[in-house]
Amino acid sequence: MKHPRDFFKPLAIGAPEPLREIPVRPSRMIHFFDPSNTKMVAKVPEIAAKVDILLGNLEDAVASDKKLAAREGLVQVGKTVDFGQTQFWTRVNSLDSPWVLDDLIRLIGEIGDKLDVVMIPKVQGPWDIHYVDQILAQLEAKHGVKKPLMVHALLETASGVNHVEEIAAASPRMQGMSLGPADLAASRRMKTTRVGGGHPGYLVRTDPDPQNAETPRTTAQQDLWHYTMARMVDACAANGILPFYGPFGDIADLVGCEDQFRNAFLMGCVGAWSLHPNQIAIARKVFSPDPADVAWARRVVDAMGDGTGAVMLDGKMQDDATVKQCKVMLDLARLIAARDPEMKAAYGF
Repeated sequence: MKHPRDFFKPLAIGAPEPLREIPVRPSRMIHFFDPSNTKMVAKVPEIAAKVDILLGNLEDAVASDKKLAAREGLVQVGKTVDFGQTQFWTRVNSLDSPWVLDDLIRLIGEIGDKLDVVMIPKVQGPWDIHYVDQILAQLEAKHGVKKPLMVHALLETASGVNHVEEIAAASPRMQGMSLGPADLAASRRMKTTRVGGGHPGYLVRTDPDPQNAETPRTTAQQDLWHYTMARMVDACAANGILPFYGPFGDIADLVGCEDQFRNAFLMGCVGAWSLHPNQIAIARKVFSPDPADVAWARRVVDAMGDGTGAVMLDGKMQDDATVKQCKVMLDLARLIAARDPEMKAAYGF
């Protein structure tokens, strides 16, 4: 085990000192684009102004014969686009692919100071993060990168879920994790071909009516991802990093997408992936606290004074635990208000 005092030392001579805390910024949506697609690239400046995180994807959604074009396209985007307050991320190819090493070498060498986060797909365990951690430190030192790049782990293998707590604590670079339901389903041999969301066959049913066996029995569709998401959120919270829901693949099902995103928000996720422009507005809405909830949180905090004791508001008991919950809501609202003028007005800040 590494000595605690060594944890925050650079892994290469000349690399920047690791971060002590992960910056918390509005991260309601990670919007993906394919840098090999010239039409998508042309829209990057416009999209960047609308999203909290813009990610150039080099992995699965890019055909093998377009990998090089995607990498070079991302380099040009990094060199030419002013992202302003928008975070600029990339998802490199998986660690067992023939492209990942060149992805890291080329991107860090050319746009290392523009990138905020490198997303690593199909993370199996903490050893994958240790490998990336060392390579990034060497490349940062070689190219004089001034700020340490952060790492985001994609949780999409059974082994990764089994080691999720160790992955979350593997490096000071760890920025967060995303749930990748499609690859995870394949890894677990789950019998679904959907990318995120529920499944009509995964349900509970009320007991039969003892007076009439023919009476229809009510069913309710269940969430296939509840256990994994809860475990990921706990691992992230325990290590001061940020959890995200991943993709919702049915682009046309805006209602189902909103429901899945809201489940993730309520459980503690800070954002989700947007694969199509019509999911951006959904993520922005869902992962911004409701103004009514923010107003209630302000009432509770104001009424509780120093946070000790208990008070009654509208017939509901409020104590130190509810004050803590309300402060979580208010802190997020203030963070979003600083970036989003429309939400600032809605919150009355």
